[in-house]
Amino acid sequence: MNASESLSNNDLITGYQDAAGELVDAVADLTPEELRTRIAPGRWSVQEVVCHIADFEVIYAERIRRVLAEDDPTLFNGEPDNFERTLFYEKRDVTEELALIQTIRNQTALILRNIPDEAWQRRGIHSTDGPLTLRQLIERVSKHIPHHVAFIRDKRAALRTGK
Repeated sequence: MNASESLSNNDLITGYQDAAGELVDAVADLTPEELRTRIAPGRWSVQEVVCHIADFEVIYAERIRRVLAEDDPTLFNGEPDNFERTLFYEKRDVTEELALIQTIRNQTALILRNIPDEAWQRRGIHSTDGPLTLRQLIERVSKHIPHHVAFIRDKRAALRTGK
């Protein structure tokens, strides 16, 4: 059993919801220039990372709702680089993106706190990963922001030291 499987549903929801605040803290006080700076060729800027998270929060929220509302819905895979290339990450406002992420996480957490225990075993069929229960989906989604926050912290350090 991994650590997330040992969490209660309530603790899992709390971690899912709280991650949005971790992201806000990770980008706090970065200047617009720092947000847009790519620290290495081919690597996303902090702004692009935040926009990526916002785009996938919309997708994740839709997946969660479909698993709750439909029987075995198909959950389509998304290619992050295609989103980055076509959805104007360089023109989007990080403050708005963060607000969207927090709103989605708060609203989804409210829904999850009200579902019956048996709903955690409902499932969707991911187009590349196969069947996923709601719990497995929330465990995956809960790791998304912390994964990127670690990279944002590294980017912050590199921006501040020039390395």
